[in-house]
Amino acid sequence: MSPPPGASDGAPLTSDDRNAARSIELPLDDATLHDLRAGASVLLSGPMVTARDAAHARFAAAIDAGEELPFDPDGETLYFVGPTPARPGHVLGAAGPTTASRCDPWSPLLVERGLRAMIGKGRRSEEVRASMREHGCVYFGAIEGTAALLSRCVIEASVIAYEDLGAEAVHRLAVRDFPALVVNDLHGGDLYVDGPARWRRI
Repeated sequence: MSPPPGASDGAPLTSDDRNAARSIELPLDDATLHDLRAGASVLLSGPMVTARDAAHARFAAAIDAGEELPFDPDGETLYFVGPTPARPGHVLGAAGPTTASRCDPWSPLLVERGLRAMIGKGRRSEEVRASMREHGCVYFGAIEGTAALLSRCVIEASVIAYEDLGAEAVHRLAVRDFPALVVNDLHGGDLYVDGPARWRRI
């Protein structure tokens, strides 16, 4: 049976594949990046940076001005989040995902500069998906409504840029077993297309 439009051109995921979370170390290497398939459950461990739309607008302004970015996108994983202040005894406050489409106007600028992965919620634009396929970047979906749970996966956190933005400042995080789903892979797979199509065939 032919895969639905937007489905991965690799081997289809079985139900066991989709239900068994795969532990993945960040930053992503080439082999892991190409092996990921839309619909796969993953547990991410390692470094990532955070940024929302206000920070992205500043990234774009810096690029236009020929200035250095506050971090090198090459090889990075970027989480769209504006965490709340940490409570006593915690590394970070609630850290639920932001709607990724808010950053769509600027995401290709970072993907073109080597960004390997993005994490957020919701669909991405066709322009962003095309840039990801061309330059080698995947998009993970974090589970909405689990902000407190996700914050427990953060083992280190520090502000690295734009402190004046408050919660939307750029943070450097280290995470352990951060749960996510592969939404867009390098092979054209799109969980928002593939998932409903699989259910229609049952």
